[in-house]
Amino acid sequence: MDEVAGAIADPVRREILLMLRNERLTAGEIAGRFTISRPAVSRHLRVLRESGLIHDELVGRQRFYVLDAERLSELAEWLALFTRPSGWERRLDALETEVYRTRRERRERDTADPGKRNTA
Repeated sequence: MDEVAGAIADPVRREILLMLRNERLTAGEIAGRFTISRPAVSRHLRVLRESGLIHDELVGRQRFYVLDAERLSELAEWLALFTRPSGWERRLDALETEVYRTRRERRERDTADPGKRNTA
């Protein structure tokens, strides 16, 4: 997980991952979308390849880079720990839902039979 987190820490590498999300690209095609040098792009590709986030496929004389998003799953699960509600939050959400439901039912009952309105 640390290797993946380190690999995506750089904005250029994150942009490369976004590029490879929907299509496979050659190093030249990737480099053509940046203002940095081709050797710099090659270093970024090497880091991504060593972390397992991308792999290359040789097709004829061309080498295509392909995203391997499975390597992101462990990091995504860990990050989700910070966004999922805790046990207390879930319980309080359930309590809030129950309070709203009870109030709605009381309003509906009072509207249907105004003579039996609860004055408490």
